[in-house]
Amino acid sequence: MPRPRRTQISVEDTPYYHCCSRVVRRAFLCGDDVYSGKNYGHRRAWVESLLFELEAVFAIDVAAFAVMSNHLHVVLRVDIDSANRWTDREVLEHWHKLFKGDELTQKFAQGELVEAHEVNRLWHSIAIYRSRLCDISWFMRCLNEPIARQANQEDNCAGRFWEGRFKSQALLDEAAVLACMAYVDLNPIRAQLVDTPEQSDHTSIQLRIRAALKGEQPKNLLPFTGNEHENQPNGIAFSLTDYLELVDNTGRIIRNDKRGSISENSAKLLTRLNIPYDNWLKLTTEFGKLFHGPVGTLQELTDYCEHLEKRRRHFAASCQHFHSN
Repeated sequence: MPRPRRTQISVEDTPYYHCCSRVVRRAFLCGDDVYSGKNYGHRRAWVESLLFELEAVFAIDVAAFAVMSNHLHVVLRVDIDSANRWTDREVLEHWHKLFKGDELTQKFAQGELVEAHEVNRLWHSIAIYRSRLCDISWFMRCLNEPIARQANQEDNCAGRFWEGRFKSQALLDEAAVLACMAYVDLNPIRAQLVDTPEQSDHTSIQLRIRAALKGEQPKNLLPFTGNEHENQPNGIAFSLTDYLELVDNTGRIIRNDKRGSISENSAKLLTRLNIPYDNWLKLTTEFGKLFHGPVGTLQELTDYCEHLEKRRRHFAASCQHFHSN
């Protein structure tokens, strides 16, 4: 049976999570639908646009995403520190961009006087909203439900659009994060839809490449800080150039369907991550098959399972695919 989401999220262990949603019956309801003969590719733009709207509201960063014809991948980073720094009024301003709240929260947000007997109820609402604004389940709910309603309205039908609950897995270290990001960014190449990352529409890698050509980083994506030696809580502690080169190298090998070589810089990055070359290729082509739960070293996996009172043996076997001994 599916486990409650609260038993899969442990921000104490990691703020990074890989989430995936599939449309019903794995039909191509965001692309060429062979059953109806229609093309629904424009819906991918709906998803991407809403994803960035939510990123601006929630205390959750988007590290990577790929909107495919029949499924969606996102790598998210929960930013609890930002949520805790918001003032009470800022919390309500964020929440009211998505939901109406109630008369009391609207009154406070507009700067009107709150009666003494209403203060406790107001604080309770603010605490709930602050928690929800850094909650992955609420983020995915706010992403998936409007898309489903919009698609059903377009099709003049009712019923499910997404195939049950979204799936999520904890990424417990920087190697897991980078490998999962590359796996997500290379989705279109693995599916043989495009030849290069820059041709991959509705993906984070395309946005990063376009911004990099201007010497910038996308405003709506978690940035690469390029700092290997200091803990940078507000970004990914790798060089953007190195990551783009690694993804490009890997994509060429995957596309050619044969053993190839990677650049010296990419080899150094894999060495830093303690991931052997053959393991890296397996990770970026089979990540979704190899890992059905948390991803990281055996020690990190043990800590994560202890915090959530999980049984480690269900996930420990997959560790062998990740790091060298």
